[in-house]
Amino acid sequence: MHTRYAAHSQHLVDGVLNSPGETDPALRREIEAQAAQLSSRSPQPVTQVPPALATYVKKVALYAYKTTEEDIEALRRAGYSEDAIFEITVSAALGAGMIRLEQGLAAMKGDTDAAQKD
Repeated sequence: MHTRYAAHSQHLVDGVLNSPGETDPALRREIEAQAAQLSSRSPQPVTQVPPALATYVKKVALYAYKTTEEDIEALRRAGYSEDAIFEITVSAALGAGMIRLEQGLAAMKGDTDAAQKD
């Protein structure tokens, strides 16, 4: 990552994934990793999150604009609070967003191998 923003980016990642919250930080890290793997279309196995979250995490990572109130309601029915759903959503968005940022920066530098992980 570009050194100018690396410290700010790391602070953001640490705040989302490691700070106290409604969800366990380990779960947030798993969600972030799964979203990153999905977004990079990596051939490596995807980190497994609880089944109740897998579909939602995939949707946030790949098609965030398609999330609906029904998706949120399904998480509520599965026992997740509003705060937990927020943390899950932010963790998934962070994983997907950071991969896209890294790929974009690589493309700007001309590193086509890193930018074209499809």
